[in-house]
Amino acid sequence: MILEHALLPVKPGLEDDFVGAFGEAKQIIASMPGFGGLTLSRCRERPSTFLLLVEWDSLEAHTVGFRGSAEYDEWRRLLHHFYEPFPVVEHFDRVLTA
Repeated sequence: MILEHALLPVKPGLEDDFVGAFGEAKQIIASMPGFGGLTLSRCRERPSTFLLLVEWDSLEAHTVGFRGSAEYDEWRRLLHHFYEPFPVVEHFDRVLTA
C-alpha cells in the first residue's frame, strides 16, 4: 500500500466552494483501479489549508493509472483552479502502525 500526501493551499475565500467541488471529485478518484480510500482534513490553524491522504494499492495506480486517465482531466477541471500555489504531492510507504 502507498499513502499519497498532499497539502492543498486553497485560495482564501474559496474554501466552501472547494469542499463542494471535492465532494463531486471524490467519486471520480474512488472509481479508479487501485484506489483504497481517502481522507480530506482542514487545518485549524490555517483554514485555507487542507490535507489530502489517499491510499493506493501501488504507486503506479496513482501516477500512471489515475493521472494518465481521462477521468483525471475532470478531476483537474473540478479542483486545480482552487490551489495557490499548486500543491506538492508525495508518496509514503508504511513503516509502523499502532
